[in-house]
Amino acid sequence: MDGYRIGEAAKLIGVRVETLRTWERAGKLSTWRSPGGQRLIPEAEVARLLAERRIETSPTLTSRRNAFPGVVTKVTRDKISALVEIQAGPHRVVSLITREAADELGLVPGIEAIATVKATSVMVERPER
Repeated sequence: MDGYRIGEAAKLIGVRVETLRTWERAGKLSTWRSPGGQRLIPEAEVARLLAERRIETSPTLTSRRNAFPGVVTKVTRDKISALVEIQAGPHRVVSLITREAADELGLVPGIEAIATVKATSVMVERPER
């Protein structure tokens, strides 16, 4: 086999098909079309992406219970800041970061991101009436 169908490649790499399509449009992934028009990804590209993701996801000092992997659902930018919403499983995580950071990370709806929570304590209550 000279290449993988996009769904097979996505499963092997551990990303969504939409992510691979985004990478292809951005020039981060090369593909070709079969005679039947199916998008194929070379085996060497899949190997390269797996190696890159292994390096990116290598263990860090961050506690994994504080990391919420998910998909960016909304990014609201102004001149200085950006409000980023991530759907991480059943949890909606909202973060206020600098616009510069959002731009450098390329945050747009539909891409994968990891929200890392670092706080000593956060509580919200309503008084009894």
